Amino acid sequence: MTSERYTHGHHESVLKSHTWRTIANSAAYFEPHLESGLSLLDIGCGPGTITAEFADRLAPGRVVGLDAAPAAIEKASAFTAENLSFIVGDAYALPFDDNSFDLVHSHQTLQHLGDPVAALVEMKRVAKPGGLIAVRDVDYAGTICFPELPGLKVWADVYDTVHRSNGGEPNAGRRLKAWAMQAGLSDVVTSASIWNFSDDTDRQWWGSMWEARVLESAFAADALSKSLATQEVLQQISSAWREWADSPEGWMAMPHGEILARA
Repeated sequence: MTSERYTHGHHESVLKSHTWRTIANSAAYFEPHLESGLSLLDIGCGPGTITAEFADRLAPGRVVGLDAAPAAIEKASAFTAENLSFIVGDAYALPFDDNSFDLVHSHQTLQHLGDPVAALVEMKRVAKPGGLIAVRDVDYAGTICFPELPGLKVWADVYDTVHRSNGGEPNAGRRLKAWAMQAGLSDVVTSASIWNFSDDTDRQWWGSMWEARVLESAFAADALSKSLATQEVLQQISSAWREWADSPEGWMAMPHGEILARA
């Protein structure tokens, strides 16, 4: 397996961002296909907020959340339902028989994998014949920020370098269709959507998260240990996030690619 590392790590500032995710803001393209009684595997489930919603929508259908990080699964396990379970697992070697799930979902996961096509092939294996595979990933290069602060431009460059140093593809969104075709998926339907952070609440939440993340998370540790940024540069980035969050004019958009495909 390709050597890789989750760029963000599982610092509280990271898990905090993941717990904001819902079907409405992160899986709306998939929502019309959530029918009661269907089974679903959620790969890279993180702290489980979307997975728990899936369990509610699909009940009594079986829903399983899988993540490689024990810390994420520990947090996710706070969600309980008769049809819901969480396990630690490997996206390249899913611990399920062939043809196990009606639906397979993955959000913000392929961007961190060194071999996303292999992961998609594994998703296809565990999906039932004709089962639906749903994947959504950000495309960092398309991110737009205002005000156009120098520190945020530095952040974009440093983030791209750190992410790639860990074996991932930060611009995964634009590649999902190609990866799905390479994995042999059929009936590939594409879409795109945007996260937007602008009002006072969202701006303070997102900016505060990154203000801490660039100094305290695995991203910071990697940037320093690999000599991809100095402590001074990281502090500049952190201060820029604070300035952006405090600006009434602050606005940010992050584009995402999405695919729905059949096994």
